[in-house]
Amino acid sequence: MHSRQMGYPQPGRSALSFFIVILFATIFGLPSHISAQTDLLLASAGNKFNFNQSAGRSSWLIPPDSTKTDSLSEFDSFNKKMENLFIYIPVPLYSYSTEAGHTFGLAKFNVINLYKKDTITKPSKISEVFTMSTEGRINASISTELVFRNNKYILLSYFNYKKTPEYIFGIGNDVKIEDVEEIETDRIKFYTVGLYEVGKDFYAGAGIDLASYFSVQTDSNSFLVTENVSGLEGGPDIGIGLAGAWDTRDNRYNAYHGHYILTTCFFYPEFFGSKYQFTAFNFDARKFFNPWLNHVIALQATTTFTNRDVPFYDLALMGGEDKMRGYYKGALRDKVLVDAQVEYRMPVWNIFGVTGWIGTGRVAPNYDGLSLDGFWLSYGGGLRIKVDSKHNTNLRFDFGFGPGGINGFYINFAEAF
Repeated sequence: MHSRQMGYPQPGRSALSFFIVILFATIFGLPSHISAQTDLLLASAGNKFNFNQSAGRSSWLIPPDSTKTDSLSEFDSFNKKMENLFIYIPVPLYSYSTEAGHTFGLAKFNVINLYKKDTITKPSKISEVFTMSTEGRINASISTELVFRNNKYILLSYFNYKKTPEYIFGIGNDVKIEDVEEIETDRIKFYTVGLYEVGKDFYAGAGIDLASYFSVQTDSNSFLVTENVSGLEGGPDIGIGLAGAWDTRDNRYNAYHGHYILTTCFFYPEFFGSKYQFTAFNFDARKFFNPWLNHVIALQATTTFTNRDVPFYDLALMGGEDKMRGYYKGALRDKVLVDAQVEYRMPVWNIFGVTGWIGTGRVAPNYDGLSLDGFWLSYGGGLRIKVDSKHNTNLRFDFGFGPGGINGFYINFAEAF
């Protein structure tokens, strides 16, 4: 919901192998003998320390002769009241920067069951954010993930209106902080993908992407002007696409085990009215392990490929609140993006938990341009506060960093991936 970034150094030599290892582990998982050894250790520890493992997760059991303290009971009672308020009351947001001034907003997130008596259909989510700054910046979003009868149908949708600047250092991976430019853009966008279960945990479907970019403003000396980059005039994006997914997660918004793979391919043809004709392909693979107790190891590897006449605002964008945290989304952009991250999630006490992650990524004009040189590093940690115990959903505070002063702070609901 909110992020703040600082300077970007030149990327140093890093390992493309990191991305490959994460991709391999995400798709194929850890060796089976590791999981077997973990189960044996948990079973042994359970006999000694009185905890059990069920539904793929472990949880402490309170000894029969123990009782909660009054303070803990009061704390749990307070948590329950706050959860009930959270269902109806949005969370206030505030930030300040020299460019934007004072920014005020509200955020709302709900995980709901569309069918109250249906124990098979997984929960759906609805998320809304609205912010406005004293300098006239506006951002309003509504995103949904609706799951229908017996998980047979899934509808992913996103609507956004923004009147905010974009910060860009150029196009390509070899960028410098002194080249940063601020580009004013207004955009309205609606994106939706419908999926149908064609086999157990396998989904296929189609989608549409409708967007309009207008009031694109930049300095007359901008590289967008001098190099005649596509997109400077704005215009409509009208695309159709195909999608496929494989989803075995136990929880869509805070997974403990399972995997998730989503692939989309969208086409923006002239006969649909799209000002620029291009193709955009996205691949997102995630894997989750529950090694012991309520601890989670999460892996993710993604890639984006665009080609033909791609406007600068539709290129593959690196960074953001979910991937390569710490980097301003879109400061680095090109026709190809690869990134990967691994995150460790652990409970601390009651409703509180912490996470830590490390990731790497880069952009390039094509896949042939992905050399070992130039991979950027992202690392950081976060605080988790459970705001919906029924659906095991958290409010997250993430602090992302990179070499040379790169940093970002994010507040959002559910896990980053």
